[in-house]
Amino acid sequence: MVIEKLKIFLGDLTYTTVTIATEALPINIGYIASYCTKRFGSKVDIKLFKYIEELEKAINESPPDILGLSNYVWSQNVSNEMFKLFTKKNPDGLKIWGGPNFPIDMPSQKKFFENFKDVDVYIPTDGEIGFSNLVEKALQMNTKEMRSKILQEPIDGCMIKNPDGNLLYTIEGARIRNLDEIPSPYLTGILDHFFDDKLVPMLQTNRGCPFLCTFCTDGRESVNQVNRFGKQRVKDELDYIAKHVKEDIHSLYISDLNFGMLPGDLETCNSIVEIQKKYNYPEKINATTGKNNQERIIESIKSLNGTMLMSMSVQSMDEQVLTNIKRANISAEKMVELSPTIHEYGVNTSGEIIMGMPGQSYASVLDTIRQLIYGKVDDIIIHACMMLPGSEMATPAERSKWKLETKFRILPMDFTVLGNGKKICEIDEIVVGSKDMTFDDYLALRMIAFTLSIVNRATLFEPLLKFLKQQKIDVSKLFFKMVEERKSAPKPVELMYDRFNKVTVDELYDSPEEIISLIQKDEEYQKLIEGRGAINVIKYHGAAVLSECMDEWTEYALSIANDLLWKNVTWNEEIKKQFHDVGNYCRGRCHNPLGKDRMQTNPEFTFYYDIIKWLSDNSDNMLLDECKLPEPVKTVFSLTNEQYKFINDTLDLYGDNLIGKTKARLLESTQTIWRKPITQH
Repeated sequence: MVIEKLKIFLGDLTYTTVTIATEALPINIGYIASYCTKRFGSKVDIKLFKYIEELEKAINESPPDILGLSNYVWSQNVSNEMFKLFTKKNPDGLKIWGGPNFPIDMPSQKKFFENFKDVDVYIPTDGEIGFSNLVEKALQMNTKEMRSKILQEPIDGCMIKNPDGNLLYTIEGARIRNLDEIPSPYLTGILDHFFDDKLVPMLQTNRGCPFLCTFCTDGRESVNQVNRFGKQRVKDELDYIAKHVKEDIHSLYISDLNFGMLPGDLETCNSIVEIQKKYNYPEKINATTGKNNQERIIESIKSLNGTMLMSMSVQSMDEQVLTNIKRANISAEKMVELSPTIHEYGVNTSGEIIMGMPGQSYASVLDTIRQLIYGKVDDIIIHACMMLPGSEMATPAERSKWKLETKFRILPMDFTVLGNGKKICEIDEIVVGSKDMTFDDYLALRMIAFTLSIVNRATLFEPLLKFLKQQKIDVSKLFFKMVEERKSAPKPVELMYDRFNKVTVDELYDSPEEIISLIQKDEEYQKLIEGRGAINVIKYHGAAVLSECMDEWTEYALSIANDLLWKNVTWNEEIKKQFHDVGNYCRGRCHNPLGKDRMQTNPEFTFYYDIIKWLSDNSDNMLLDECKLPEPVKTVFSLTNEQYKFINDTLDLYGDNLIGKTKARLLESTQTIWRKPITQH
């Protein structure tokens, strides 16, 4: 007798031990559920899960026929534990994994199935077709024979491990070209349960990536074709999200891999603006903008009123490194050419660098930093190079070719204790050395990355950096010298650098097994609970600076800048007065951004130059001495009630501690955290 109704659990899991680790609403499994429901109607009973404890409880109490889980680097180990639990509760149940965290070479795929013995099927690309093909076959069987029969022959879009341990597969499954064939999981109400006070809505307008970057799981020819959802559907989803999102959630994620680069993205931005005017949401948009067609990207996002950064994910400006990783980039010269246009519309920029890639050296990373600074990028972010199993770089051949040396670390906030008492965590593998870069190089670059994350962040030290540039100072020297001379910094700053360096070393381990074994000890697991491990080291210590010693950090940056000016500029009273005003503007903007008393501590300074007018000149042709005020003016630096509420809501959501403040920094926009100057007349 065939199955009349198939009970299915789908999960895209996140940890919530200290705060929510992966806050994106689970639109991925929503797509699979809505597509299956469209195909099979009442023959399937599908329930979606985001929180680990809810899935664990449901499996224990009433296990399904099929358990399907998403597989990302931040959810692999917990998903594997759910599969183990499911095997015990329903030995005849089918266990399906899908997502990008899966090797692309056959030997590694076989090893993957050996390591994760409870997994029956893997769906490596867009999941709707492969998963629904499997469900279709399962509906033709009875419950007891379902698993054993499905594992006997290939199914399109799936990789199956048969009882003998051999892998059964066909040519990689076709992708859905017309994405509107997938019913909207928002408009059908499938995701309504997840509009809570923790999860941030996610929008997808297209799938696929035209680039072949070797470090990325989307750098595969099989997903090269970019397919789009319909314009009206996207507009309707935005309206639905805005109507249902909780008032304490202010952000929106866009999962497109190259947002702003495609022609239809301008219409999406216009739709977002309409939603913002109607609902005052979203206040912050998190998206990865495209790598090419920068003029189109500017046109797409300039209307968003500074709620979204324009990201320039260059990764490296070294042509040989770019060749090694199969990547084409916009040039630094092009960035400079576009910079006035970008800033004219209030669009801030971020530039991403990955250190440790094939052929990359310490010197080439420093040169990339210099070029991004020359390109007037507001926020330079330096990532460690993650070895993602679904990327070409993670294959044995690439590891050997470039002599990549790696270590392992616990992903930030990704740890918990399961109901059976087992402690688990998620682990990533990063490059800490190669034939072109030493471990000491890695540590030095991490220190520079930490410094950049504060001093070169958006508009924070904008007047200081602009003043140095106009005085013909190589601004990169400011960041490099802050690291080199940190022993002469104010004591709180020196200690912060020491803390950062120690944690950078201490977070690294030789193997995943070493980490898993270690955290089983209560005292080691307690360190994670207390925030002494499993943190984003750069952002965590950045939040610590903002909370504990931002004033001292500002004074240290100004003192290093002062030294650079003394050695390279002919000083006079005018230059001294200008630098004094620039310093006070930075002091005012940076003061006490996250303190509990931040609304009561409003610094006041007297200015002799119109700093705001000077900063508004994006051409950089206007010098500060052209902005001398006829009379000195007093200016107070304060936070608005809206800024205060945004930060408070974020800290209420993630915790009013350093871990919560780390998340707040991830979600902040330049308008929400830094003080605004108010001139006293």
